[in-house]
Amino acid sequence: MIASILPTYSRAPLTFVSGEGSWLTEQDGRRFLDLGAGIAVNALGHANPALVEALTTQAQAVWHLSNLYNIPAQQKLADALVDATFADTVFFTNSGTEACELAVKMARKYWYDKGQPDRGEIITFTGSFHGRSAAGIAAAGSEKMTKGFGPLLPGFTHLEFGDMAALAAAVTDQTAAVLIEPVQGEGGIRPVPDADLKAMRDLCDTHGALLIFDEVQCGMGRTGKLFAHEWAGVTPDIMMVAKGIGGGFPLGAVLATENAASGMTAGTHGSTYGGNPLACAVGAKVMEIIADDAFLAEVNRKAGLLRQKLEGLVAAHPDVFEAVRGAGLMLGLKCKAVNTDIVAAGYAQGVLTVPAADNVIRLLPPLTITDADIAAAVDKIDAAAAQLQGANA
Repeated sequence: MIASILPTYSRAPLTFVSGEGSWLTEQDGRRFLDLGAGIAVNALGHANPALVEALTTQAQAVWHLSNLYNIPAQQKLADALVDATFADTVFFTNSGTEACELAVKMARKYWYDKGQPDRGEIITFTGSFHGRSAAGIAAAGSEKMTKGFGPLLPGFTHLEFGDMAALAAAVTDQTAAVLIEPVQGEGGIRPVPDADLKAMRDLCDTHGALLIFDEVQCGMGRTGKLFAHEWAGVTPDIMMVAKGIGGGFPLGAVLATENAASGMTAGTHGSTYGGNPLACAVGAKVMEIIADDAFLAEVNRKAGLLRQKLEGLVAAHPDVFEAVRGAGLMLGLKCKAVNTDIVAAGYAQGVLTVPAADNVIRLLPPLTITDADIAAAVDKIDAAAAQLQGANA
């Protein structure tokens, strides 16, 4: 008999009833250090007082209006994003998946309006993850994502991650766009080298193609800058954002230049809930906090501390871990043991991590994690590794 919740997840045997900062409390009273943050969503921790206040203040005024009317909180957040980024305009969604759908539509509509309706090819890369919608799985192209869901949306060309020679050969005057995550999340915490991002920008400029960055997981301060592409000193034409931007409240966005968004006129796209007052009130407060230079400097300092401790952990358990990779507080432990076994061993020690491809466990703690919690988290992972080694001895 099927469960009342569609069984598309293999859920851990944990039921959390409350949270504060970097900690979650299970219904039996056990406390867990959360190094997953809802998969990079709870960027400012659980029950952050500033976000609680922003949400409750808005909730006492108006919850929903629809985009038939002006929404002050939406305008405030859009202005903040435009002021802080390359973008000239923003469309708000409820998720990263919806942001992907619009990014694909925007790129193809751009060329349609330029008189090239057949210029629809979008180049993507192995190991990518762009959500689980029709466009998202077609963009990723992996068998794991697409098997059983054909026929797939056409118009995507998949290249090997990191193969810049293949990309140089693939981008032509008929390419609509190149779509990439500056740091792959689900793919195993794989950063794209700065030089490669610069080369992609140059290739797109040479051929007139649009460059789309998916910063759903790596954006909003996660790598120590507001958006990960800033480290490379390049800008996209279109960018997908979600997860951390809402601090735990469902919110996503597509940011674009005026040129890239030129085809998206009245009636070409819409969303009933996207940019609703509740989400944008929270998002505006998140943006106010994370975009601050002093806050980002602290993210970088804590990232250095965590990485240093993780390098020591790898050295202490060479049979369990292979290497540390990633950027900022978006780190991965490449494992020699089975990554899901390490995640499960972490449950017994009171620490939450997230598995990813390439036998990696992801460490995506709240950006507000304290030094003491970083030390405690690494101690717990150390104990989990020792437990696993003992079980396999």
